[in-house]
Amino acid sequence: MSLKKSLIIIVLILVVDQISKIYIKTSFILGEAHEVFSWFKILFIENEGAAWGTKLSDLLPISEPVGKLILTIFRIFAVFGIGYWLWDIIRKQSPRTLILAVSLIFAGAVGNIIDSVFYGIIFDHSNGQVATLFAEQPYGSLFHGKVVDMLYFPLVDTTWPDWVPSVGGKRFRFFEPVFNIADTAISTGVGILIVFNKKAFPKSSENKEEVSNQNV
Repeated sequence: MSLKKSLIIIVLILVVDQISKIYIKTSFILGEAHEVFSWFKILFIENEGAAWGTKLSDLLPISEPVGKLILTIFRIFAVFGIGYWLWDIIRKQSPRTLILAVSLIFAGAVGNIIDSVFYGIIFDHSNGQVATLFAEQPYGSLFHGKVVDMLYFPLVDTTWPDWVPSVGGKRFRFFEPVFNIADTAISTGVGILIVFNKKAFPKSSENKEEVSNQNV
């Protein structure tokens, strides 16, 4: 895959990701939901932390703003690392599968970085109101933005039978997490690397097979 094709994929994902986030942010109140199907809802939430909403301040003895800043800076360095990896594998004309996967991961990472870095200074808050783009009184500061999530797939939404130990009578939902287009791109890229590992890393797979044959 050429650099041009990789860039087209990245730009398309970023455009769709940011348009969807800006639309949700300027059309929904935080926590508002719209049912598309019984198994798919648009649910507006904001993620202040890492995956699954985890915050560094919950794990380390630091304040929430400091934890958010550290997380954002870490994400920026990670994006630069992924970007270099993408440039390197394109330069080396690596398998198309690998370039596609890394392009998706890079695009998703950049999409969420945009939220973390800039949303705090261009939007006001969404608590009980629809946010305004380029607000006079933004909700945060540079590097302290919140990632916008909206895709919710409660494929199973039921209650555990009373006879089930410890969880009987409690609500059970699958799939619980709420995510966005950028998260989808990252997950798809990682999934491609796992499922099509031999196509993405043919030399590594061949070397492992050679070593196994020699051991036999």
